[in-house]
Amino acid sequence: MADISPLRRRMIEDMTVRNLAPTTQQSYISAVGKFSRFFGRSPDRLSLDDVRSFQVHLADQGVSWAHLNQTVGALRFFFGVTLGRSELPERIPYARSPRTLPVVLSPAEVVRFLEAVAVLKCRIALMTAYAAGLRASEVATLRVTDIDSARMLIRVQHGKGGRDRYAILSEQLLGHLRTYWRVARPELWLFPGQRDRHAPIHPTTLNDACRAARTLAGLSKRVTVHTLRHSFATHLLESGTDIRVIQVLLGHSHVSTTARYTQVARTMIERTQSPLDRLDVMVAPPG
Repeated sequence: MADISPLRRRMIEDMTVRNLAPTTQQSYISAVGKFSRFFGRSPDRLSLDDVRSFQVHLADQGVSWAHLNQTVGALRFFFGVTLGRSELPERIPYARSPRTLPVVLSPAEVVRFLEAVAVLKCRIALMTAYAAGLRASEVATLRVTDIDSARMLIRVQHGKGGRDRYAILSEQLLGHLRTYWRVARPELWLFPGQRDRHAPIHPTTLNDACRAARTLAGLSKRVTVHTLRHSFATHLLESGTDIRVIQVLLGHSHVSTTARYTQVARTMIERTQSPLDRLDVMVAPPG
């Protein structure tokens, strides 16, 4: 770390002490670096007005609300923690997230999609994402030892927020994983990188595989690893699984986050009776 500035080193140490996930640390450092380069000055010499100008710039560039909020999180941490200016974070507003419904594949579409994934490693990785409701980064960093066939569980280490949890291990998935292991012989990482077997596969590789399989399967819906996670949650809800169980399996801190799947669960909508059906309304207008 000899070539890292003292300010950057301090921020990295602050994030490490607070046990922020490595991916979060990388994104925060990147965001503060872009903020600094935009003005051509060290970030500790920039003000709240500069933050606002940078937010306006990003919005004008059309970046997603998720990227905007990731930048806000980074700047709030930098000013509030690393610089110790506790009065500033609350004055850096988050972007309001759009209220969109998650894209969900039907069970038949999941089959078409998975069968269209050309590379065995990517197919099994994406099957694991759907079978256990994992995020892209969680699938990518699974270790061989995380598969607990005795208890039929998958250990997810350092998920979102740095939290560990257990996910369900499907009987069918276990069979496919054993077949994959006999062919690929992974050692440390369950899904090693394309060029370096000592590093995990990159989430971008999995999402690239999603795009190719979507086209090959002839699906009109946009499909990412997160689409498979959405589909996992929705299909469990449709089969009658309690929403609080789904909350635990997904690793959500609040059940309100999980509740969004009630808006796309087809069977819940079908079982709900319209209030009109309890009325007796004449079709023909009075003569």
